[in-house]
Amino acid sequence: QVQLKESGGGLVQPGGSLRLSCAASGIIFRDYTMGWYRQAPGKQRELVADITRAGTTRLADAVKGRSTISRDNVEKTMYLQMNNLKPEDTADYYCNARFSGMVDYDYWGQGTQVTVSS
Repeated sequence: QVQLKESGGGLVQPGGSLRLSCAASGIIFRDYTMGWYRQAPGKQRELVADITRAGTTRLADAVKGRSTISRDNVEKTMYLQMNNLKPEDTADYYCNARFSGMVDYDYWGQGTQVTVSS
């Protein structure tokens, strides 16, 4: 059974920092591209950042320069460090694991809420 469990969300003041974690089980973690997506109220889900099995990272323009994505293949955990948070970062953040091969796999976590407000 595949599980992606996000943690680390919460209420933070503008300018603050958070580190989101996504703990995976039930998959060969090192083989998956892992990503963070977010969905704000009334908006579509959007990519925040992802990291391939080789460690190549991609960050959305909205968070570039303020965020870092990383992974620990031993702990089977992915992280998103977000700094200088802004009210527009308020959203539900979702962990994604995807594998493309002979068969494609795509899994989602339940999400963790991030609220940036004074």
